[in-house]
Amino acid sequence: MSFSVTLRDVTLKYGDTEALSDVDLDLEADKIYGLLGRNGAGKTTLLSLLAAFRRPTAGEVLVDGRPVWENAEVVSRVALVREGGDFDDTDKVEAAMKSGEIRPDFDLDYALELAEKFELPLDRKIRDLSRGKRSVLAAICGLAARAELTMYDEVHLGMDAPTRDGFYKALLAEYLERPHTVILSTHLIDEVANYLEEVVILDRGGILRHEPIETLQGVGATLTGPAGAVDEVVAGLEVLAEQRLGGTKSVTVGTELDAQSRERAAASGIELGPVGLQDLFIHLTEPDRTGA
Repeated sequence: MSFSVTLRDVTLKYGDTEALSDVDLDLEADKIYGLLGRNGAGKTTLLSLLAAFRRPTAGEVLVDGRPVWENAEVVSRVALVREGGDFDDTDKVEAAMKSGEIRPDFDLDYALELAEKFELPLDRKIRDLSRGKRSVLAAICGLAARAELTMYDEVHLGMDAPTRDGFYKALLAEYLERPHTVILSTHLIDEVANYLEEVVILDRGGILRHEPIETLQGVGATLTGPAGAVDEVVAGLEVLAEQRLGGTKSVTVGTELDAQSRERAAASGIELGPVGLQDLFIHLTEPDRTGA
């Protein structure tokens, strides 16, 4: 069993500020989603609603087709993992892991296996852990929860690159072994892109885009080749980013190239590639944009 997610006309206010405004969202079960947005876009607020940490000011939040607020049966199978976790700093690592057994499907043996893999000292108090090791502990508890909906809110912060790579691989292996619904909220967009099936982009408290990642990666193109030839082909197109090294130039455009432009590019020795998800995200969420 895995959980779907449905939000209907959801608004959440903090005083006079609307963190989310009239949000409609449908997430199918058994997929890995990327939740993207600039700081303050509403990502953590959205995840908090799904975990029943907060109640919406208006609208309906359903998980597995059921209201999540004050629904212990659903909430026990939903895990929201935040950076650094929600631990008692005076506990030792092993005790913190064992506290996860209040969840119906928590796998302590798996948690201990991951602790050994990531060199997490079981006898050390949480307050004595580095930021990276504390993030590892939070990630391990999320993986071992075996929840039907697992959400990671910037849990990678503090981890070094090899550790993040190990976490992503462990997440994918666990997902393939036991399909469930996963939401990754992150600013390391290109780093996780290969693991995502769909992407939700939040902007200013609303859903800006919700698309399969293949659709978003099919927007525009990256052209790399002789600088003069590249400039000729991209003239008049919407440029998202550009780099130059000597006589070679790489330009990312947000416009789909027509057949004639592609032929000109090929004839000029220009290589065509997809737009990086991060470049597209930056472009779509520019503060002075009026819409996607």
